[in-house]
Amino acid sequence: MSHPVAIVGSGFSGSMLAARLAECGIASVRIDPSDRLGPAYATTFAGHLLNVRSGRMSAVEARPDDFLQWLEGQSPERADPDGFAPRRDYAAYIRDRLVRVEADHPGLMSRIDGRVCAAGGDGVTLEDGRQVLARAVVLATGNPPPGTAAAVALRVVPDPWVDRALDRIGLDDSLVIIGSGLTMVDVILSLLGRGWRGQAVALSRRGLLPRTHHARPDVGARPTPGILQGPLSHRLRAARAMAGHRGWRTMMEALRPLTADLWAAASPQERARFVRHLRPWWDVHRHRIAPSVGGIMTTLLADGRLSVIAGRAGRLVADDTGVRLDWTRRGMRGEPLSGDWLIDCSGPRHDPASDPLIAPLIAMGRARMDALGLGLDLDPQGRVRGADGQADGRLYVLGPPARAAFWETIAVPDIRRRIEDIVAALASPAA
Repeated sequence: MSHPVAIVGSGFSGSMLAARLAECGIASVRIDPSDRLGPAYATTFAGHLLNVRSGRMSAVEARPDDFLQWLEGQSPERADPDGFAPRRDYAAYIRDRLVRVEADHPGLMSRIDGRVCAAGGDGVTLEDGRQVLARAVVLATGNPPPGTAAAVALRVVPDPWVDRALDRIGLDDSLVIIGSGLTMVDVILSLLGRGWRGQAVALSRRGLLPRTHHARPDVGARPTPGILQGPLSHRLRAARAMAGHRGWRTMMEALRPLTADLWAAASPQERARFVRHLRPWWDVHRHRIAPSVGGIMTTLLADGRLSVIAGRAGRLVADDTGVRLDWTRRGMRGEPLSGDWLIDCSGPRHDPASDPLIAPLIAMGRARMDALGLGLDLDPQGRVRGADGQADGRLYVLGPPARAAFWETIAVPDIRRRIEDIVAALASPAA
């Protein structure tokens, strides 16, 4: 009997990969110190909504209506393909899918409580010394925590996704927030749900907020030829022209199914320019929030309860009375930001070269960083390239850690396509 596929991580990526492998008759074992689905879906707050319309949130590429059919069975009035369901409902859907697949394919899915400290050619080793033999290893470790704020106990929340991280914040407390993206929005919503009445100032490099989805689905369109070829500056000019003519949402919708291919075809120099100059604007237009959530943020801004400024975080001073954060903009110091609490919402801090699991693989030559240092270098099927450039058929990366190869690797529609690629690779006779 062959060994199972070892999946490091049991969040959405790892869990749904295990389910698809089982449906294809391939055994797997998920290894994780927690059975939580990850921060995005671990929330129990009804105000945390999906950032993608329900009609696109099937966990199975070949069954696009899978999530909607599940919603209809639970509560037909909530089965709106154009709506944005609560994330806690989506978490229930994922867990239910795991239960159903396990019942239909007994013995092909298992889970181990533990933390992997090493991945080798024949499996993985856990921190407690246990070894798990595997025919292949898939690293599906999700997003790492933020790394901007120092882990100071007093008046600092270094990771808002840790259980009960926001419990100490009072209803009238003022906040200094590092980051103005999706995590900041989630934190504000959580606090409002508890009755928070205070004020907050969010500091980010560009001072940009996530854009809002239109009330109705965006109209599909073909990108103009100028967006797809030529120098990056020419493509940007063509994208702006299309956005001006058809609307920026239509332009982004046209790019959505092509993003991974465009990223793969881009040269290292083009990728570097994109990351350096365009990424913040791409992120806020690509990863949007539900219309109702956008309305809440607009009201907070209009009422003066939320302000967003552009700049770089500097020295932080925190004591039992509050926090003070120095910041600069274009080399000029601004008035220090003061509040009762500082919350780090800067987003995941990807640093594979210092990761205790990834760094040894790089040192051994089993893996290498991509040209920009964004993450591990992977082939189109998600297999890790070694120091010699050859893809390792026994080592894969799935989900957010695969961003260097595919760029779009955090949304469900993107991850489920990557899952199919890995399943196809593992199901081939040569695997």
